[in-house]
Amino acid sequence: MAAWWQRLVGGARKAPEPRWVVLDVETSGLDARRARLLAIAALAVHRDGARWRIVPADSFEVVLRYEPQEAGAPDRDNILLHGIGVGSQRDGVARPEALQRFAAYVGDAPLVAFHAAFDRTMIERACRREKLPVPPNPWLDLEPLAGVLMSQVRARSLDEWMHELAIPCLARHEAAADTLATAELLLRLTPRLNAEIGGAGFAAAQALAAQRRWVGA
Repeated sequence: MAAWWQRLVGGARKAPEPRWVVLDVETSGLDARRARLLAIAALAVHRDGARWRIVPADSFEVVLRYEPQEAGAPDRDNILLHGIGVGSQRDGVARPEALQRFAAYVGDAPLVAFHAAFDRTMIERACRREKLPVPPNPWLDLEPLAGVLMSQVRARSLDEWMHELAIPCLARHEAAADTLATAELLLRLTPRLNAEIGGAGFAAAQALAAQRRWVGA
C-alpha cells in the first residue's frame, strides 16, 4: 500500500530536494493589492536525509529601488516598522534586476515562508508588473505545517511560535532577521517532519500542511 503522502500527492515517491529556500519580504503595507515590495531576504536550508542545516553562506538579500512616479510614497510609520529608510529605498536595486537576481539565487529550489500566500502574492505581482516570468517554484506555508506537526501548541503568528520554542530574533520585521527566525522554526520542526515523511520530498510536506485545512483548524 502506498504511503499516505503518495496517495495525497498522486504520484510515485520523489527523491527529497536537497535545498529548500526560506524567505521573507518587507512591503509598504499589509494590503497585498496596494502595497509595494520593498525587500526580499532568503536563506537556504540544506537537507541530507534526516539531517537538516541552515547554511548562512547560501543567502540572499536585496532592497528594491523606489521610483518617485510609483503610487505609495515611503511612509514614516511603515519605515519605523521595517527599518528600510527613504534613502535605502531610493538607492536600492532596480526592480527588474532585483527580481532577476532573486530568481537566479533561488534556482529550482522549493520555497518556504510563514504565511506564504502574502510573500508569494507580492513577488508574483512584482514580476508581472515588470513583465518578468513568475517563478514556477513550489511553495510551502510553514504556519499550517507547524500546526499539524505540533498541534498541542496553540500558536498562530510567527511571534507566538518564536515564544513557544524560544527562537531568538535580533530585529523583528526586518526581512533577513525574520527569514532566519523562520528557518530556525523549520529546523525545530524537522524531527517531527522526518518522522512523518521520512525520505519523501517537498510535495509530501505540502500535503502534510494541507491537513490543517481539512481538519478545520
